[in-house]
Amino acid sequence: MMLNKIIKQENIDRFGRWIDHAHRIVIVTHVSPDGDAIGSSLGMWHFLSILGKKVRVIVPNVFPDFLRWMPGAKDILIYDRLKEFSDQLIADADVICCLDLNTLSRLDAMGASVSASPARKIMIDHHLNPEAFCRITISHPECSSTSELVFRLICRLGYYEELNGEAAACIYTGMMTDTGGFTYNSNNRELYFIIGELLAKGIDKDEIYRNVYNTYSESRLRMMGYVLTTMQVFPEFHAALISLKRSEQKQFHYLKGDTEGFVNLPLSIKNVRFSCFLREDTEQDKIKVSLRSVGSFPCNRMSETFFNGGGHLNAAGGELYCSMAEAYDVFRRAMVHYEDLLKQ
Repeated sequence: MMLNKIIKQENIDRFGRWIDHAHRIVIVTHVSPDGDAIGSSLGMWHFLSILGKKVRVIVPNVFPDFLRWMPGAKDILIYDRLKEFSDQLIADADVICCLDLNTLSRLDAMGASVSASPARKIMIDHHLNPEAFCRITISHPECSSTSELVFRLICRLGYYEELNGEAAACIYTGMMTDTGGFTYNSNNRELYFIIGELLAKGIDKDEIYRNVYNTYSESRLRMMGYVLTTMQVFPEFHAALISLKRSEQKQFHYLKGDTEGFVNLPLSIKNVRFSCFLREDTEQDKIKVSLRSVGSFPCNRMSETFFNGGGHLNAAGGELYCSMAEAYDVFRRAMVHYEDLLKQ
């Protein structure tokens, strides 16, 4: 089986010329990096390092502990801890790879430095409505993940044989986490061809699953139980709401990433097709919003309309700057607004 050549050849050729002549390359990804952000970034980092390039991965802030096992994770620079050093690397770069983001604002405080850098910039992303801040834009919302796109790009550049097991493990992790363990946005058969090609590099997909999903703390499991006891179900809308206030997170010794996957829990209830998770941010006065659905309900549209966000059909996110009580009201208004679609 051959993969469809969804990336434009002119973009492949142009990026190939860039990396041929580049000496210093910086890879950046979005604030609060998730599995796809870290997986795609480290996959690209391993690939470019194999080619002998001097490469650094810089992320805006810390990423979850359950991703720190990934090969190369210890070498990632945290921008808000090493701002001056990071700014210099960004300014001196020949090429900047912007992965898993479609707008400079997703880089948070790092966005200004990336924008000001004279480096050639490439965007590789799978979110809707990309901004035009890169010379090369590889944007394919139909793809499962940015990690999938990184794999496709490496193959189209003619370097599949050079790809090592460490790069393959990172790319697989990004694909797995951005599809909820291949439970949504994962019906394209080419995705499983790619998995086969990654397995051929010697990855242990079962071990990767355990590293990501089965290494949490006892406190996280107890917090999950608490969230489920306070869950609200709205049978008439086929919907459910879970939430966590800052004080509740403190009670369970919350660590970044501990609530990963919580939004999916209510979808295991019969006839619940839409789930919302509201979580007070531990560092800022805002509420993080996560939305998940099954079937055709458009989480991204609801997020854009009510939660200052966006995303994909079945998985989206946003944020609110208000109290939890006010956030509940926003959620209820959103359900009423989308009542016809929720009841289908």
